[in-house]
Amino acid sequence: MMAVTTSCKDGKGGMDNGKYVRYTPEQVEALERLYHECPKPSSIRRQQLIRECPILSNIEPKQIKVWFQNRRCREKQRKEASRLQAVNRKLTAMNKLLMEENDRLQKQVSQLVYENGYFRQQTQNTTLATTDTSCESVVTSGQHHLTPPHPPRDASPAGLLSIAEETLTEFLSKATGTAVEWVQMPGMKPGPDSIGIVAISHGCTGVAARACGLVGLEPARVAEVLKDRPSWFRDCRAVDVLNVLPTPNGGTIELLYMQLYAPTTLAPARDFWLLRYTSVLEDGSLVVCERSLSSTQGGPSMPTVQHFVRAEMLPSGYLVRPCEGGGSIIHIVDHMDLEPCSVPEVLRPLYESSTVLAQKTTMAALRQLRQIAQEVSQSTVTGWGRRPAALRALTQRLSRGFNEALNGFTDEGWSSMGSDGIDDVTILVNSNPGKLMGANHAFVNGFPAVTNAVLCAKASMLLQNVPAAVLLRFLREHRSEWADSSIDAYSAAAVKAGPFNLPGARFGGFGGQVILPLAHTVEHEESLEVIKLENVGCQEDSIMSKDLFLLQLCSGLDENAVGTCAELIFAPIDSTFADDAPLLPSGFRIIPLDSGLDASSPNRTLDLASALEIGPAGNRASGDYSGNGGGMRSVMTIAFQFAFESHLQENVASMARQYVRSIVSSVQRVALALSPSNLSPHSGLRPPPGTPEAQTLAHWICNSYRRYLGVELLKSNSEASESILKTLWHHADAIMCCSLKALPVFNFANQAGLDMLETTLVALQDITLEKIFDDHGRKTLCAEFPQIMQQGFACLQGGICLSSMGRPVSYERAVAWKVLDEEDNSHCICFMFVNWSFV
Repeated sequence: MMAVTTSCKDGKGGMDNGKYVRYTPEQVEALERLYHECPKPSSIRRQQLIRECPILSNIEPKQIKVWFQNRRCREKQRKEASRLQAVNRKLTAMNKLLMEENDRLQKQVSQLVYENGYFRQQTQNTTLATTDTSCESVVTSGQHHLTPPHPPRDASPAGLLSIAEETLTEFLSKATGTAVEWVQMPGMKPGPDSIGIVAISHGCTGVAARACGLVGLEPARVAEVLKDRPSWFRDCRAVDVLNVLPTPNGGTIELLYMQLYAPTTLAPARDFWLLRYTSVLEDGSLVVCERSLSSTQGGPSMPTVQHFVRAEMLPSGYLVRPCEGGGSIIHIVDHMDLEPCSVPEVLRPLYESSTVLAQKTTMAALRQLRQIAQEVSQSTVTGWGRRPAALRALTQRLSRGFNEALNGFTDEGWSSMGSDGIDDVTILVNSNPGKLMGANHAFVNGFPAVTNAVLCAKASMLLQNVPAAVLLRFLREHRSEWADSSIDAYSAAAVKAGPFNLPGARFGGFGGQVILPLAHTVEHEESLEVIKLENVGCQEDSIMSKDLFLLQLCSGLDENAVGTCAELIFAPIDSTFADDAPLLPSGFRIIPLDSGLDASSPNRTLDLASALEIGPAGNRASGDYSGNGGGMRSVMTIAFQFAFESHLQENVASMARQYVRSIVSSVQRVALALSPSNLSPHSGLRPPPGTPEAQTLAHWICNSYRRYLGVELLKSNSEASESILKTLWHHADAIMCCSLKALPVFNFANQAGLDMLETTLVALQDITLEKIFDDHGRKTLCAEFPQIMQQGFACLQGGICLSSMGRPVSYERAVAWKVLDEEDNSHCICFMFVNWSFV
């Protein structure tokens, strides 16, 4: 009979040194069965196991303990070995990829050296041939570098196959050869944990991007995902396969018509007429390559479509190779000519930037593959009982719904309403019954669904000298700064036809905002959240107050990402919404503009301002911002959707116009406060305004503190106004001033004070003194207020106050003193909170 031994010794010396324990196969089988039931039994449980399993009766409890220790050790070693093997396979594949990339770069260097020598020789020959300076000789000297035009072909299968084979050759020369000069994309460092090796084109026709990476999916699955472009490319509206032709080598040729959404209201949408060729190479690699069909190839033509600009895709595609040990190595090339001349000059950088193409298209494809691979390997239930694939589908619906509203295509039922004399906000109406997909049930939550139309109000504005990520974070975390709770309540009621849909009801304000994260993408590039707006209800009937929920997609919060579009898209939902529940997405899209396009030119800024008028009075965007027009520029597009009953169209349109105008005004104020020229390097809030009024107030605060408390507030010896204001601004304790009105409001705070209140200087004026204290603090303040006015100061014991976000803040003590002006008149009251921190 086979025996099993173990050399593990009891750590406490309970077993003789060198003694081995022998187990029979039956005992091992019994122990294994018990291990799977309880891998770490207690002493009592081990004794119970011996009693319940007679076959183990001759084994001592200490020996059982050692066996379980050894078994857990082997399990841990097996898992670690498996993990290391997976890491090793990944590193091996990455090493192979880097070696191939190194070979390609060496070839590129050799080619550049050769071309450099050739042009140097040509320059010398031109210098020697001084007698021939005609234009003809200059032009003909480089003719051998020009690619001859494609010979005309017919639209037969043979002609299309010829185009396909040529597309394949050109694509491979870009993916693995030197047909395009690739440079590493700024901010992208290749490595085992990175998304891949990402490069952008330098000096080629159009814009091009290239990526190489590892994904944990088989090649066939990779090709299936990538060919379904609308599932991962958010800007892709549709891809129609008009014809499929098999090829003699086992591949397929497809004729495709593709439409892309416009990213902003200021540019038309794009479409493509494509040939797609799928084939398998001799080494087993799978290739999917595409190119536009045009008259130059002699292939079948596609007439232009109204409201679309026909763009061109140069040979592009995907090279997918199986990776040893599972998964795939993928090369992606995107090469397009997006017809930048068809958009306003200020937007052309979006269509001429290879970085933007890489972020929006090339890297999006890799992220989708990595996301699906993670879902396959970790199929777990996440937020609200939904699996990752279901949450990913929700993000697609939010993004698609926002793009549909922003573009407003007539074939989806959208039609334009007339303006009210000011063309800053565009109003579209859609009465298509399918628009409220999922809400067209007979009853929703027990209430009749009466809404039968959707209205969209949209506008675009210039943002200058403000980081898109910083602005978006503020909009996400400080919703009350720009949103109207009555509009949120109306939108939720109209979509759900719930109890808020009451004629003539007036709605109250926000009780608070809670962000509930649902999911993040693999690289945490975007998040799906539920926003809970607490206690939003009718002012006439507090019983009707309830919480509202918004499903929200947030992306582009990374300030260090290059060329990233920042989006905040949300839609009202029910607390138990179904996967097919109606979604009417609204929100913001902030698209950074490349500053390298002669941004310092004042004429360019004026051209932009003339194209982007904002606000109800038609104020110029450039007039609201300081700066030279360079640095950070971006275009924000706002689109809000409202469900309504058709007979209320004019009223809802008027409401929507005013609401979007108020949002534009709020965004302007916030953007001005968050301008980098006014940003603290650490907190993202605004440092001290250098106005004479602020400098004077700083003097009054310090002089009054010295007068009433007998000590200096600041340690600075300088009497310069700018120095006092700067020192006060950076004081470690929170210092804030409030008015002497019946309902005191704050009118100044230093950086620590703004941090404590979680607000900005612009929003500070909307915070009243009583809002920041709890009941005990308010009672203490009321008791001490007369002393402050008579004696000039008061010292308050430590306690708890609240930030503008409702977060409790503890402070060790507080000092309040009366601030006098130069004529000894009471100007305001100043508070200093010492050693404060969030609870």
